[in-house]
Amino acid sequence: MPPVASSTATQAASAQTGTVRYAPALTLLASLFFMWGFITVINGTLLPHLRSVFELSYFQAALIESVWFIAYFFASIPSALLIERIGYKKSLVTGLLIMATGAVGMTVGAIIPSYGVTLLMLFVIASGITLLQVAANPYVAVIGKPETASARLNLVQAMNSAGTMLAPLFGGYLILGRSKGGTADAGTVLTQAERLADAQSVILPYLLVAAVLVVLALIIGRFPLPALGAATQRSKVHEKTGSIVSRFWNHPLWQHRNLTFGVGAIFIYLIAEIGVGNLFVNFVVRPEIGNMTATEASHYLTLLWGGMMVGRFVGSAIMAKVDAAKVLAVAAVGAFVVMAIAVFSTGHVAMWALISVGLFHSIMFPTIFTLGIRGLGPLTEEGSGLLVMAIAGGALVAVQGWIADHYGLQTSFLLTAACELYILFYALWGSKPTHVEPDVAPVGNE
Repeated sequence: MPPVASSTATQAASAQTGTVRYAPALTLLASLFFMWGFITVINGTLLPHLRSVFELSYFQAALIESVWFIAYFFASIPSALLIERIGYKKSLVTGLLIMATGAVGMTVGAIIPSYGVTLLMLFVIASGITLLQVAANPYVAVIGKPETASARLNLVQAMNSAGTMLAPLFGGYLILGRSKGGTADAGTVLTQAERLADAQSVILPYLLVAAVLVVLALIIGRFPLPALGAATQRSKVHEKTGSIVSRFWNHPLWQHRNLTFGVGAIFIYLIAEIGVGNLFVNFVVRPEIGNMTATEASHYLTLLWGGMMVGRFVGSAIMAKVDAAKVLAVAAVGAFVVMAIAVFSTGHVAMWALISVGLFHSIMFPTIFTLGIRGLGPLTEEGSGLLVMAIAGGALVAVQGWIADHYGLQTSFLLTAACELYILFYALWGSKPTHVEPDVAPVGNE
């Protein structure tokens, strides 16, 4: 890495031409956003598949997703420490290889087949994604002008949505489309032999995913990624005296209202997004809603995630001119309205209402993230770690599964509607910064 104090002129030029300078790195990082979005949403087709193979209740199926997001809680802090120790590029490579290991392990769980092994391997994959999230999200947010951070992250997150849009087609064809449970009518009871055969339909898809992840790790390992520099380094300014508990509660991060409420906003938003994505197929196949097979329903799931991709492109353009918090507030109101329609109507009206929530959810995560780290300066790395840890909120999708089991699947989406109201609160008040730390321009390569 070149010395930080290379020259004042170099830093000034970097500030003026940052977009051009970092364009190749952003393009490569966009592929990471694509892959972790792709793999995460494969779960949307994997859950109904595993529910059939292992004869799971809605709660047990949702528990699979809970294990996935619990990994964010346990892996976020170790990820931040690893990044601090070995740097961003090596951490990105490590994250990709961890994900590839988990993908290969999924084939082992399919061969046995084993519900327990499947849960463990999903945890491994999610741990690798956590490492990528801790590294890539703050990177994209801070390498340009602060006022366009939301627009920039929304633009790159659009590639994440491209992955989420294609994943249902991939999973629908190679998993649901090649299994008896995925092509049978709703309510069909499978024999033991058919369930064992269905379990093995995940082997080819996950081997393909593992191969792509390894290739991507090799490419990134040879790419000269620019370093974030002093702008986002873990803060050393607070005194390390007193007990661990007192240091935690007195940490300067908690002086930033936008971060404190942002952690809650990410946590609650993930409950909404993951609940919709994972229960979508089960919702649409119901006779009173879409009355179709799981394979057919997975095609409509593509439209849900496609709406998120379109929304992020549009949102990126809008937020280049309009305050990000105002755009977030409008999205929260829209999401609440369509979720209410999905709960209290039937047939294709309910189905298309649920599909349209993707358009309103599209800008929420990247916008909350950039609003949450706004003004953190040298505390950005630690703040980003907390926001990524909050992705563990997706684990509470099991609560929606429990509601679906006891009060009905359609009623369970009232939980999603409630989540939208908190996002509205964050947009209108919680996202307003209370302290602003000085920023330092990033320099050098890693």
